[in-house]
Amino acid sequence: MIEKGKMISGRYEILKSIGEGGMANVYVGYDTILNRKVAIKILRGDLANDEKFVRRFQREALSASSLSHPNIVEMYDVGEDDGIYYIIMEYIEGKTLKQLIKKRGSITLSEAIDIMLQLTDGIAQAHDSYIIHRDLKPQNVMIKEDGTVKITDFGIAVALNSTQLTQTNSVMGSVHYIPPEQASGKGSTIRSDIYAMGILFYELLTGSLPFRGDNAVEIALKQMHDPIPSVRKKNPSIPQSVENIILKATAKNPKNRYADAKEMHADLLTALNDDRMNEPRLIFKYPEHENEEKIVVKKKTVSAEVSPKVEKAEDAEKEEVAVKVEKVEEKEEEDKSIKKGNRVIWILMSIVAFLVLIIVIAVILIPKLTAIPDIKVPDVSNLTVVEAENKLKEAGFEVAVETEKEASETVEKGDVIRTSPSAGRSIKKGTTITIFESLGSNVYVMENFVGENYIEIQTILENMYGLKVTIEKKDVDDVTEYDEQEIIEQDKPAGTKLVEGDSVTLYIPNILEGYPDFVEDAYTLEDVQAFCDKYGVTLKVEYEETLQYAEGTVISQSRVPGSPIKKGVTLKVVIAKVPEAPEESSDPTEEGGLGDLMP
Repeated sequence: MIEKGKMISGRYEILKSIGEGGMANVYVGYDTILNRKVAIKILRGDLANDEKFVRRFQREALSASSLSHPNIVEMYDVGEDDGIYYIIMEYIEGKTLKQLIKKRGSITLSEAIDIMLQLTDGIAQAHDSYIIHRDLKPQNVMIKEDGTVKITDFGIAVALNSTQLTQTNSVMGSVHYIPPEQASGKGSTIRSDIYAMGILFYELLTGSLPFRGDNAVEIALKQMHDPIPSVRKKNPSIPQSVENIILKATAKNPKNRYADAKEMHADLLTALNDDRMNEPRLIFKYPEHENEEKIVVKKKTVSAEVSPKVEKAEDAEKEEVAVKVEKVEEKEEEDKSIKKGNRVIWILMSIVAFLVLIIVIAVILIPKLTAIPDIKVPDVSNLTVVEAENKLKEAGFEVAVETEKEASETVEKGDVIRTSPSAGRSIKKGTTITIFESLGSNVYVMENFVGENYIEIQTILENMYGLKVTIEKKDVDDVTEYDEQEIIEQDKPAGTKLVEGDSVTLYIPNILEGYPDFVEDAYTLEDVQAFCDKYGVTLKVEYEETLQYAEGTVISQSRVPGSPIKKGVTLKVVIAKVPEAPEESSDPTEEGGLGDLMP
């Protein structure tokens, strides 16, 4: 972190921090020469010595500096000051689209189209300059108080004619917005940005993401295979023309998408025209998956000439065959039967004897003849993997193809830490041995992940650094300020040094997906009031006399169970009340009183 008041290159004064990211921190600054506020993005100190990150950071400035458009954040300056790499940008007073969606839920149709028109216009300018953004998402789109959209963070943008695109770069970007081709590592085109804008349009109209999962891999697989859910099922008032734009932008096969951002922009301009509102649902021209092929099976007619020999054989089958049956004396038949029975008995006895012999051989002789000797596992620690494999094979063992990798403070990277089974154990010759290879002193410095999506961060920490990540829910004062997958706290502060196997706990907001069933779950009035206080809902109570429910329990509710919870709305509940018993009469003239006893 850079302290308040520090001067960068003798010109830019740090005023305050406004955000921390995985690669850079962002500050509000003051340009002392031009007397204006600026945004200052500074490469994190622990990455400043890594040439790869420095190149990527500088590429952002080079990418965006060539762009001049009212919907793209303007880049003023880039440089380095005593090991501090910085970018000076236009300062935007407003909020991100992600913050707007969290606060309001879904956006109105007219507002969403206006935002998308500005977004496609800005991206069209970038594409005309041969630049692909590759990380379009609501977090990277600012919106000012007057409604102006500003596209930010060209940190992983790449020139269309770049020849040094790495495999890692080809799949970067938030997993919720990356197109199938990026998810499968095939690289990016301008149609990759089109896909991300389609997902963003869906989120604006519905307030939610189309694809969710327990981890980043599951979400990426859904991006590649699952069709996008219908926005019209969530909101039937959305015209088919608008859903068609989302369908075309998010097509799995890039050939089915818009050719460029200009084409998508033109489609958005006419989406609400009367002649388009009820147009037919979009049907794709090309198969959505490359392996979809039509298989045509052709029937073949096989003919053969009939051989004259076959014809003669058929004629022979038609001829009558005379069989002469001779009579046999009854006694001779009995003798034959006895002889046949004796023969069967001898055959059965021979079979039993043979089986007994086989069993004896299998139980006694074979184990002694085929016994595998026990040999000791040699100690191969601190050897290279190749040396260890050779030594184990010479001793008579098999070696697992893949090594297990662990961090070690004492064994050099690439050398053997230990084996399983361990050295010195006596085991059967030919047993497969697993080698544990050292990753060296693999220390990971914890970052500040507050505000990030927990699914992405959990996947990175577990798969890349071998950390054990636990996700826990935590109550928050205002649930409307958070996304249900947003990290609000972490048990290990930024800067903590961790090694493979260490545990990290990430906390996300405890947010209900919808209203409970107050009636079925037997809520009391106090329970409902506590719920409304927690979620900022206004409670209206009515009472109804009844003997069917316990007094004080909820009979009915105005909000359907499972429907979205929004701050400021009114919830009406009807509470059961036991009817009051009628008062006993003291009039002696009434039926059953003393009047009946008088003459």
